[in-house]
Amino acid sequence: MRLIKREIKAALLAVLIGIAMLLNSHGAKAGEQQELVVAGGCFWCVEADFESVRGVSEAISGYTGGTTENPTYREVTRGGTGHYEAVRILYDPAQVSREQLLHMFFRSIDPTDAGGQFCDRGESYRSAVFVANDAERRLAETVKRRAEAELGQAVVTPILPEAEFYRAEDEHQDYYKGTRIIITRFGPRRQADAYVAYRQACKRDARIFELWGDDAPFVGKYLN
Repeated sequence: MRLIKREIKAALLAVLIGIAMLLNSHGAKAGEQQELVVAGGCFWCVEADFESVRGVSEAISGYTGGTTENPTYREVTRGGTGHYEAVRILYDPAQVSREQLLHMFFRSIDPTDAGGQFCDRGESYRSAVFVANDAERRLAETVKRRAEAELGQAVVTPILPEAEFYRAEDEHQDYYKGTRIIITRFGPRRQADAYVAYRQACKRDARIFELWGDDAPFVGKYLN
């Protein structure tokens, strides 16, 4: 009888080991690069914020949610295309989860504003989260409800079905890192300096800090 029990225990142990190995295998697959598409006003700012997050390999500025194929920056910002300025965030889920990124996203925008973000107004500057399936929608809605409860105000940022994502022109990629000299309303500036001047003039981070306080993940660098 003891021998039989020992054999049963051994068999159960082998099953448990097999399950653990299977879970580890799935975990390794989960570490492969995944993506999250969000819109939070100026895509330069969203890109700059999320490329500072550990586990994010790249954030790509682009356009999504509209009807015009291969839109240009001029077309999108002029209005009428239906597109949002959006960012595709590529990340390693072994280092940062989709839930964590969504948590940071809601606290890096003004989710109470349906008409744009900060000084940027109009349809292309609205905020949104884009989802590919029901599981992603449920997660986004859960994180949105938590943000709403914490804020104590209605969160109007919609959760929308994933649509074709069009990469923005090269001049809009990594704009916050640019070294060329450009002419701005602030005068000639190195592009990276012009970006900071724009972000501060737009009062993006001042408004985010007003809403979220110390829970805002990115404002410290740009508050003036």
